[in-house]
Amino acid sequence: MKRLFAALAVVLCIAACSSHKPVQATYFNDAFSYSKTVKQLNEVVKFVGFPPIVASRNYVYANIAAYECIAAGYPKEYYSLAGQLNGLTAMPKPAADKKIDFEFASLLAFCKVGEAVTFPEGSMKEYVDSLKSTAKDDGMPIDMFSNTVSFADTIAKTILAWSKKDNYAQTRSASRYTVLDSPGRWVPTPPAYASAVEPHWREIRTIVMDSASQFTPPRPIPFNVTDKNSAYYKQVIALKNAVDSLSEEQKHIAEFWDDLGGKLNVVGHIQFVTKKFSPPGHWMNIVGIAAQKAKASFRKTVAAYTLTSICMFDAFIQCWDEKFRSNTVRPETVINKYIDQDWRPYLQTPPFPEYTCGHSTVSAASAEALTKMFGDNFNYTDTSELEFGIANRSFRSFRAAAEENNLARFYGGIHFHPSCLVSTEYGRKVGDFITGKLKLEK
Repeated sequence: MKRLFAALAVVLCIAACSSHKPVQATYFNDAFSYSKTVKQLNEVVKFVGFPPIVASRNYVYANIAAYECIAAGYPKEYYSLAGQLNGLTAMPKPAADKKIDFEFASLLAFCKVGEAVTFPEGSMKEYVDSLKSTAKDDGMPIDMFSNTVSFADTIAKTILAWSKKDNYAQTRSASRYTVLDSPGRWVPTPPAYASAVEPHWREIRTIVMDSASQFTPPRPIPFNVTDKNSAYYKQVIALKNAVDSLSEEQKHIAEFWDDLGGKLNVVGHIQFVTKKFSPPGHWMNIVGIAAQKAKASFRKTVAAYTLTSICMFDAFIQCWDEKFRSNTVRPETVINKYIDQDWRPYLQTPPFPEYTCGHSTVSAASAEALTKMFGDNFNYTDTSELEFGIANRSFRSFRAAAEENNLARFYGGIHFHPSCLVSTEYGRKVGDFITGKLKLEK
C-alpha cells in the first residue's frame, strides 16, 4: 500500500509539473534577435542620413546600454564597463528579489538609447512595440515583464546621462570649417561641393583612449605637384593610372567598400540621393554575420557588437583629429587643377580632408575587436551589400577584410594609397589598445 501511494504521488507530481509552463530564464535566447535589433537601428541611421562619424555615436551608446543589462544579469560571466570607460562611474544594480529577463532588457535599452541619442522621437517605437508583444505572446509573466521594462529604462537613463557629457551638443554650434584655396589644402569637391563634415569631432570625449591625439600618425607626404620626381606627384599619378585602368575585380572591391551614406546623383537638371549605410553600419552587419557563423550566444553577441562599436567610435575621433590637423586636399581636386580638369574618381568623394582615411581606420580597429571576440583566421562571407545589388565578398579573416578596404579607397580614387596604409596601421593601434585595456568576458 505504501508503494502504491508513493507511486501515485510521483504521478501526481509529474502531472502537476507538466500542467504548468516553467518560468524561462529568458524569452530571447536567439542571438539573431539582437542582430535584428541592431539592423533596425541601422535602417533608421540610413534613412535619416547621419554621416558615418555621427552614426558611430548612435551605435556605441546603444550597444553599451545593452551590454550593461547583460553584465548586470550575468556578473559571473561579464564585467561591467563602469570604471573602464571615460566618465562612466557606476551602473544601477538589479533588485535581487525581482525577476528580470536581462536579454529582453538589453533589447529594450538598446532601442531606447539608440532612438534618444540623436534620432527623432518615435523612430524605434513600432519595433519596440513588436518586441513587447513577442514577450507577452510567449507567456512572459506580468511581473517579469514590468520589472524588465523598468530595469531597461533605468540602464538607458544612466547611459543617456553619461552620453550627454561627451561634448556632442557643444559641437553642434561650433564654427564651420574655413575654406582656404591654398595649395594642398582641402576644398569642397563635386558634385555637391558640401561643407566639411564634423570638423570639431576631435573635441568629442573619447571612450577608452586617453585623448584624440593619443595615436598621432606621421605627417602626410608634403604637397608638391611641380616636381614630377617628388613622392607627392608620384602618388597622384599612381592613383590616376590605377583608376583609369580598373579591372572588374577592382571595381567590385571599390563598390563593395564604398559605404557612402548619401550619394548625390546628377542627371541633367535632376538631382537625387541614393542612400546606403555608412562604414559603421557595414561593420555592425559584419558583427552579426560573424556571430551567426560562430553560433555565439546572445550574451557574447552583445559583447561583440559593443566592443566593435567602441573601437569604431574612438577610431573616428583619432582619424578626425588628424584630418583637421593636416587638412589635405583630395586627389580629385589635385588632378582636376593640375593634370586633367575632366577627370573623375570611380567613387564619389566624401566631404572632408583626405589624410587619414576614415574607412580604413575604423575597419582596422573593428577587425581587431572581432579578432579578439572570435579569433584570427575566422573566414566568413560578407553579404552586407546584397541589398544594394553588390555581390558578396569572402575573407579569410577580419584583418584581411580591413586590408582589402585600404585598396578599395585607392581603387575608388578618393584616397592616396600611402594614406590608406597609414590609416590601417593606426586604426589597428587604436583597436589593439582598446581590446587590450577593456575587460568584458570573465
